[in-house]
Amino acid sequence: MDQKQRRTYLIQYLLDEKREYDGIIPETEEEPAKVMLRSLMNVRMAAPVSEEYEQVQDAYLKTVNEERGIVTLSEMNMVRPGIYLWQGDITRLACDAIVNAANSGMTGCYQPCHNCIDNCIHTYAGVQLRNYCQKLMDEQGYEEPTGSAKITPAFNLPCKYVIHTVGPIVGGLLTEKEEMQLASCYEACLKLAEENDLRSIAFCCISTGVFRFPNQRAAQIAVKTVKEYQKRTGSTIEVIFNVWKDIDYEIYRELLG
Repeated sequence: MDQKQRRTYLIQYLLDEKREYDGIIPETEEEPAKVMLRSLMNVRMAAPVSEEYEQVQDAYLKTVNEERGIVTLSEMNMVRPGIYLWQGDITRLACDAIVNAANSGMTGCYQPCHNCIDNCIHTYAGVQLRNYCQKLMDEQGYEEPTGSAKITPAFNLPCKYVIHTVGPIVGGLLTEKEEMQLASCYEACLKLAEENDLRSIAFCCISTGVFRFPNQRAAQIAVKTVKEYQKRTGSTIEVIFNVWKDIDYEIYRELLG
């Protein structure tokens, strides 16, 4: 199969599961078939898929991810010992783990083609990631607490693992509790990475975006927590601060000198 044939197969499989999903394509300038497939993957609830679907999807996503361009640690500039700053799509990074800014349900974003990190990670990892996360949550029996973290395989992403953490949602004026919860996210992710013998981790800007944590303060907490963790534990894990927006790049560049 070529990519067009794979995409057609995957769309038909998902539509055959839920005919009511036909017509969910959001308005976009992107190629309609690609948008249709991503939308169907986004809204699909956790459930087993056939072996054939998984094989076709994995071949499709492998090609997609290669075409998007895979970025390794050697292609980045170290701004401080063991710390890197990189601007771009976190799903392209071939480090040991990338951090997902998850919600308390932990099974991803269900809004078709939403441009949040949670949606992008689940899209390019494939449906196996949602199924794996659902199993973790079923076993746990309750929503993921703010400030904690869980690790999963990365499936079709170029990294090895995804570490999911739930950041605080800021509803009004920023509180000390929310600052402590955000620091806990970074600490929990670092601990979990080292418990699993990982040597590199890429952090997104946790809780900024739709969770409304102020960008400047979030970056200050992120950098301070990572530095203190490295100093306190003697950790040699390499940390990538991944940013998407220009404003975040400038904030981190100033903080990291």
